Amino acid sequence: MAVAMLPLLEATPPLAEAPHRDLCTDCGVSRSSHASQCGKVCQFIHPRYDALEQQVHGRTRKAEGDEVFFGPFRAMYRAALRAPLAGAQWTGITTRIAERLLATGAVDAVLAVASDPADRWRPRPVIVTEAADMAQCRGMKMGYAPLLALLDTCAERGYRRLAVIGVACQVHALRALEAQLGLERLYVIGTPCSDNTTTERFHQFLALLTPNPEAVTYLEFLADYRVELRFADGSHRHIPFLQLPIRQLPKDFFPTTCRSCFDYTNSLSDLTVGYMGGEGDQWLLVRTARGEELVALLGDEIRLSAPGARGDRVGAVRGFVQLLERSVGGLPVRGAPEWARPLIGWAQRRFGPKGLEFARTRVEMKAAEGILTLRHERPHRMKRMIPNFAWRLVAPYGLAPRTGETVEEIA
Repeated sequence: MAVAMLPLLEATPPLAEAPHRDLCTDCGVSRSSHASQCGKVCQFIHPRYDALEQQVHGRTRKAEGDEVFFGPFRAMYRAALRAPLAGAQWTGITTRIAERLLATGAVDAVLAVASDPADRWRPRPVIVTEAADMAQCRGMKMGYAPLLALLDTCAERGYRRLAVIGVACQVHALRALEAQLGLERLYVIGTPCSDNTTTERFHQFLALLTPNPEAVTYLEFLADYRVELRFADGSHRHIPFLQLPIRQLPKDFFPTTCRSCFDYTNSLSDLTVGYMGGEGDQWLLVRTARGEELVALLGDEIRLSAPGARGDRVGAVRGFVQLLERSVGGLPVRGAPEWARPLIGWAQRRFGPKGLEFARTRVEMKAAEGILTLRHERPHRMKRMIPNFAWRLVAPYGLAPRTGETVEEIA
């Protein structure tokens, strides 16, 4: 199903071609007037987690408790809109906040991604100035979106009050550039992101999941250890994580960048809107005073409750780390036999970590994946790319820095 073009986008000049850069997720900076600063603002060239947390939050994350996992926050909620928006990935909290920002005049424009008219899954960066047009930005896209290239167009048009909806690598660069942008106000709504790939590769993945990939209208990784597919005829299907055809994907399906990202929860945003701790609802991390403003915009439209936590992540994470150490080292890894996978999937849904414990599980797994990926593929980058909080996360599982893998050792 094609998505209608946003009227404003017709007047947006074509984006410049992205130059080749190692470990690049094409956030858009390299296509903009700020291209010469890639080496200073990129999460994968010069990550500055502590400095940018200090800039955004007035402090760095606490060394214990849930901030080690999720970054600085003021409050966490399990959340859902009372009247879900049609076509939204969950209930539409992110879209509705952006609509309210535009409708109330709090911002001149919202930078977001819509779907390409020819491919519902291909992200297309857009500048939205009318609340009604945010409907075209609902739902998941898969691929790289040079969102920050549109900052130049916003500056040319005199937009000084912006909201940006982005993933962590975009937000990291945005925060590093923020002081230079001359903005009167900036709201940052962050969404968690993990293991992105190109749109073309994503289509290959869909074709492995179903004989009718063109009929898929919705895909989501759920906190109950399954992937949900919805189809154009109204039917749906759930696939346990263990039964996904991961081994049939090419080795470089997930790029090194995404496998070595240490900001799964988008900690530099004002408000993170995700799913991991929501137990079937959305999960909000209110991080700043502006994040509190964003939630307040919804008033009684949103239902908020305290997130829960059940189960124990330790065994699952330890097993994941052991398998990952073997696989990145080139040793053969034998997975569970096919006959056992449905049983294991049932056990995961019944007894596996839930709520915040599920979120902690995923964050620890991502930290371990990032460290082991860099140790195997980019060892010379480890001392710059791995933040101290990542080492704290993996320490209980026997992962520790070796000589030369931390900045302190070479200072």
